[in-house]
Amino acid sequence: MTKPPEKSKVVRKLRCAVYTRKSSEEGLEQEFNSLHAQREACEAYIASQRSEGWVLVRDQYDDGGISGGTLERPGLKRLLEDIEDGLVDVVVVYKIDRLSRSLADFAKLVEVFDRNGVTFVSVTQSFNTTTSMGRLTLNILLSFAQFEREVTAERIRDKFAASRKKGMWMGGVPPYGYRVENRKLVVDEDAAEQVRWIFARFLEIGSGTILAREVEARRITTRAGNRIDKKYLYRMLSNRAYIGEAVHKGESYAGEHDAIIDGATWDRVHAILQESPRKRAARTRADTPALLKGLLFGPDSAAFSPTHTRKGDRLYRYYVSQTVLKHGAGSCPVGRVPAGEIEATVINQLRAVFRQPEIVAGTWKAARSHMAGITEADARAALQQLDPLWDDLFPAEQARIAMLLVERVDIGTDGLNVRLRMDGLGGLAREMLSGSIGAAA
Repeated sequence: MTKPPEKSKVVRKLRCAVYTRKSSEEGLEQEFNSLHAQREACEAYIASQRSEGWVLVRDQYDDGGISGGTLERPGLKRLLEDIEDGLVDVVVVYKIDRLSRSLADFAKLVEVFDRNGVTFVSVTQSFNTTTSMGRLTLNILLSFAQFEREVTAERIRDKFAASRKKGMWMGGVPPYGYRVENRKLVVDEDAAEQVRWIFARFLEIGSGTILAREVEARRITTRAGNRIDKKYLYRMLSNRAYIGEAVHKGESYAGEHDAIIDGATWDRVHAILQESPRKRAARTRADTPALLKGLLFGPDSAAFSPTHTRKGDRLYRYYVSQTVLKHGAGSCPVGRVPAGEIEATVINQLRAVFRQPEIVAGTWKAARSHMAGITEADARAALQQLDPLWDDLFPAEQARIAMLLVERVDIGTDGLNVRLRMDGLGGLAREMLSGSIGAAA
């Protein structure tokens, strides 16, 4: 009597995903690179397990040029998403540190694998993460992988620190005023002249805000063509590379490169920088020329003089009648006016005047006697340019133009009257057409 044939064993199909990673981008452009070699080895291993039901999924999960010290990797994220969606049963890598070099990160990955019933396999370090022995082996191997990564990072940091102590340039964006040649900083003379001017000008005015405006007026930009603002200027003024030093973790060492700024200038600049920014700002405002100095007169024809007072760190500017200064409060119906308000009122009146046809005609007549060929349209265009340009002018330039345009400002209890200089308007039109005011803005 013959035995009935035994039923063939049903083998469960296991969908295998291959993950590959390479830390650096070097060599990725080659036709056959490290990622290809890893994938080839993993696919061969999966083929050898075909009898166990292993099949390769078509999707590829590759991360080229990304460190294993982070989980923020596009290929790894796609793999984890597919695992959560139940599309993967086995994750195959060439070596466990391809998946992660961090023990903590790997613990998170194993948690995801376990939650979704996924097995992890390393081709060169064969073990199964579903067993306690496999987990022990995994932790030991990961500990060594993390140790190797930390030692390598420590070695790189030590080498970097030693190189900086020797004054060597270790890469990055070179400071403005330098360029890199043969991995060394070399002075770029054109830009270095601008650096010297910035340090010298800061010594004169002591204000980063005003200096930023002047830098923009001189069309000085970064190497990439970006605007140089106040924050960038303060970083420049504090960069010890300009005195020929290399800095590492707050310590300065003699650099291999040449200095652009001498030590005496550096010390003077930093004596200013150590002062409170509020105090420097208050002093700068106090030193700013009063816009209506010598131009403002009261109802009794007495001149008004600029003055200021401080309350705490705040500065308050005023114009005070000479009558009040000589005879005391109450001796003049308009004894004191806030400087900001009266200056703003005069400037607003000037802006309105620039658009009046009779003023344009008078300006043209005054200007053409000194500038042949100027037309009335030219004079109108010149006056119209000043309106949007005014706010960008420096305080000293605003005061100069006010003296040029205004003959007298009379202030009374019922308002004020601005008397213009027509010859000054003609001179202003000539300056605008020649571009000298725009260059000073």
